[in-house]
Formats: sequence, structure tokens, C-alpha cells
Amino acid sequence: MADKKYILDMFPYPSGEGLHVGHVESYTATDIYSRYMKMRGFEVLHPQGWDAFGLPAENFAIKTGVHPKETTKKAIKKFKEQMEMLGFDYDWEREINSSDPEYYKWTQWMFLQFYKNGLAYKKKARVNWCPKCKTVLANEQAEGGKCERCESEVIQKELEQWFLKITDFAEDLLNDLDNVDWPESTKLTQKNWIGKSEGAEVDFEIDGERVTVFTTRPDTLFGATYFVLSPEHPILQNQKSKIKNQKEVWDYIEKAKKKTTLERTDLEKEKTGVKVEGLDAINPVNPKEKLPVFVADYVMMDYGTGAIMAVPAHDQRDFEFAKKYKLPIKPVVFKECPESRSFVMGLNEEKLKKLGVQILEKTAKGFLKIKIPYSKLEEY
Repeated sequence: MADKKYILDMFPYPSGEGLHVGHVESYTATDIYSRYMKMRGFEVLHPQGWDAFGLPAENFAIKTGVHPKETTKKAIKKFKEQMEMLGFDYDWEREINSSDPEYYKWTQWMFLQFYKNGLAYKKKARVNWCPKCKTVLANEQAEGGKCERCESEVIQKELEQWFLKITDFAEDLLNDLDNVDWPESTKLTQKNWIGKSEGAEVDFEIDGERVTVFTTRPDTLFGATYFVLSPEHPILQNQKSKIKNQKEVWDYIEKAKKKTTLERTDLEKEKTGVKVEGLDAINPVNPKEKLPVFVADYVMMDYGTGAIMAVPAHDQRDFEFAKKYKLPIKPVVFKECPESRSFVMGLNEEKLKKLGVQILEKTAKGFLKIKIPYSKLEEY
């Protein structure tokens, strides 16, 4: 019996426009690979199908008065004709349509199993929302803050949604990446997406109200010099009457609502924020020192706790923000004569070298073990 190969393309969404050049490019690549494996004697399963559920179909039906079943059927016919014209070697006997009840009854069955086992739950989360189309948009459909269909301004809206608790399987997902034949860059992307972090939750206090942060480096608590809240953090509303620059803060929050998650978390973008006048944070390890509180859109409410302690000496993002707003940078240094040593996370190696810092080694978690000459400590 011949060896088998399963080659799976990402199923296209069948729109009225037909195939675009991106479809042709990716499907040509898998078609070449499929034919190559067949010529080598493999039994190849190369199916095609249609990712045919979607709010665009619903909106089009509302606009035209034609049932989505009819428009989807027509679009699939057009897509299939174009694929056959291109000569792709799909096994059409295995064709799948996600809007066919014979298909989605199984996705419904799977969801019920997740729900019965406590793995499906509801919570509120931010989404890209087009007020004109009255629909949720993917980040790719809201680039530049505009809806790709109607060009209305996209806002960030909180909606109650269903989630699957994949965090229960983070360890398995991470470990099993060692068993797949993928490029290291792809594995790294997957690891970042899974986003497993080990650390501690620490309670700060803002005007008598407890605010929890999550940190992977509790040992840097002594180096915190300011505190940052997500624009969506409820404490801003709770303490609104004590905020002296309300207009400036709320104008910033409104601008943040118009940005996508990708825009807000882009590591290359310039960090922005507004100091919340009238509020201070108390560091539990140093209760006598009041830390200034900022609201900044690079902190996300649905990632971690929606608040961070900022340690600019040991985090690149915090460092850039501190330099921009002229905030203190306090290294947490363990002194040893005649030099000082520290573990520094995230700072650019070239910048460290320019400051006369000697890099001793890089740890497994990406921290740098360094030596800092005493003469350079103040500059650092």
C-alpha cells in the first residue's frame, strides 16, 4: 500500500466577486506539491471546501432582499468554475460547505461537548464594530480604522461572546509543537499566540481601591516608577470624580476605541498615553512612594489584568514610554565590587553596549545577564 499525504488548503469565503490573486497564488503552490507527491507514488487526499458562513452574506441579503442560501450557492458555482479553469487537482468528491446543515450539525455537536465539559463560556470582550453595517469586523477588515465595505469609522465595542477555554490545554499545545515538522519561525509564532506566562499577581492600591497586575518578574517590583491602566479599565470610571484632567483622559479613551488591537499592540508604533491627574498608585513593597498613573492604549483590558506596573529599566516598552514622558528609570541592581550585576529584560543589546554594559550571557528565557560599570549607572 502506498504512503499517504493529506494536503489541506484554507477554505475560501465564497463572495460574489470570485477568486482573487491571493487565492490563485496559495492554491497554485499546494497544487504543485500535490501533483509532485502523486508523481512520487503517494496516495494524495487534496480536498476543497467553502467557509460559507459569515455576516457579510447576511448584510448582503438585507441589502438586496435575496436569501443568503441563493447568493452563497451562486458564489460557490462561480468559484468552482474558476478553480476548474485553472486546472487545480482537487478531489471534488470530498467537497465541504460549512453552511450545509449536514456539515454544521457536527460543529454544533462539538460545541455542546465543550459546553458540557466546562470549556465553553460567555464573557464580554472588545471587538471591531462597524456602526453602519452593524457587524463585527476582523482586524484585516478594519485596517486604518475604516470598515473595508462601507468605509465608516470603526469603533471598539464591548460585546458578550462565547469563548473556548484553550488555556486549559496550553501546556499540551506547547509541548506538542516539538512533534510537528514546522519551521522554527512558525513554531515561535504559535508559542506567542498560545501566550503562556509564568509569574505572580500583585495588588497595588489606587485611592483605596485594589488594582491587580500580573508580572513575570516580581523581583523587579522595586524598580516600578509609574503605573499604567488600559483605557477600558473600570477604575477610571470608578474614580472619575477624582480625576482633575477628565476631558484630556476621556478624549484619549475615545481615540483608543477607534484603534484595532493590532494597531494598539504594534511594537514598532510610538507609545502614547495621558497622565491621570489626581490618582496615584501605591507599590506594596514601597508604600511610602506614590507612583504616577497613566492611561495608555498599549495596555489591553483583555490581556492580563488591564493594568501594569511599569519597570522601565527592565522592559523595552516601558523604557521607551518613560523616556518619552521623562519618567524615572530605576535599575534593580545587585552590587558587587568592583562592578554591578543585574538581569535585564527586553533592552536592546546594542543600546546596552553603547552605555558600556558588558553582556555576560543570555538566559533560556531571553534575559540578559550583564555587568554595569559604576561610572555608567547614572547614565543607564
